[in-house]
Amino acid sequence: MAFAPMGPEASFFAVVDRHKASLLATLSRGGGEPAGGGTRLASSSEVLASIESVIQDIITSVARNEAPAFAIDNRSSWENIKDIYYTDSQLFGNQTVVDNIINDISCMLKVPRMSLHILSTSKGLIAGNLRYMEEDGTRVHCTCGSTAVAVPSNIQGIQNLITDAKFLLIVEKDATFQRLLDDNFCNRMSPCIMVTGKGVPDLNTRLLVKKLWDTFHIPVFALVDADPHGIEIMCIYKYGSKAMSFEAHNLTVPAIRWLGLLPSDIKRLNIPRDTLIPLTKRDQMKLDSVLKRPYITCQPFWRKEMEIMADSKVKAEIQALTFLSSDYLSRVYLPNKLKFGGWI
Repeated sequence: MAFAPMGPEASFFAVVDRHKASLLATLSRGGGEPAGGGTRLASSSEVLASIESVIQDIITSVARNEAPAFAIDNRSSWENIKDIYYTDSQLFGNQTVVDNIINDISCMLKVPRMSLHILSTSKGLIAGNLRYMEEDGTRVHCTCGSTAVAVPSNIQGIQNLITDAKFLLIVEKDATFQRLLDDNFCNRMSPCIMVTGKGVPDLNTRLLVKKLWDTFHIPVFALVDADPHGIEIMCIYKYGSKAMSFEAHNLTVPAIRWLGLLPSDIKRLNIPRDTLIPLTKRDQMKLDSVLKRPYITCQPFWRKEMEIMADSKVKAEIQALTFLSSDYLSRVYLPNKLKFGGWI
């Protein structure tokens, strides 16, 4: 069932449509994932076989009077129905310990985390032109209203996804996401989908963005602060996090483009310097770290923007655009970026 168009005339999305055509052409040439591809969950028998293999190695070591050891690949290299932590919080200490253990086990068995049937609570939100059915049969209808839908906890279980969206907008912060909803941006730019991970995205939000890309292959744009932290978050969606680099192929969308806020936009829009924030020493270290990552060599335009930030020694939050007008982001900035192709 199609959605009734509510946004601008079709010609408004001409550049976005050309971008989509380019992405599809790249995929057809083998320059990306095959259409309909995505995360392949390991079967129960495959998981059990991996576990049995580890146990067999331990038994063999013990039989030889050797100290048993676990061999785990380096999962930090660039090259849930029940929460486990709360079953024994004194044992684990904190949730991070549990997350690291689960990730180590996943890496050791060489199976996706979801194949272990361990689900985590989602913190992300989604709004816009999207319908789907959850694993239990619940039908979800996302809307462009003032209230968003929570990202499901079992992304692999959702099915029958339907959308007419022209693009997917990833919004770094919840405050910006809510402001766009309040400004009716989603309706005015309909058909579209908006997602936020409320800062650093959780696993389910990343899986949802990946599933939407695998299913529909619509352009995906990122709206983040013009600071090292925002760039880092965008890189997590596009290239993956260092802590889970072993599973990056199941969690990332390399086709993501940086829509804003670009450091070059600060000067172009004459944003007053007193609304900008000086880079801290920690910011500079983060920026230097990102610039040294291998994938940045393939992104010369990203590098140029980060060099502008490094030279100016200032950063800007998306909210800095409110100096121009309270609804400048939703009324002028984003529509112009989308209409004229202002992404890199």
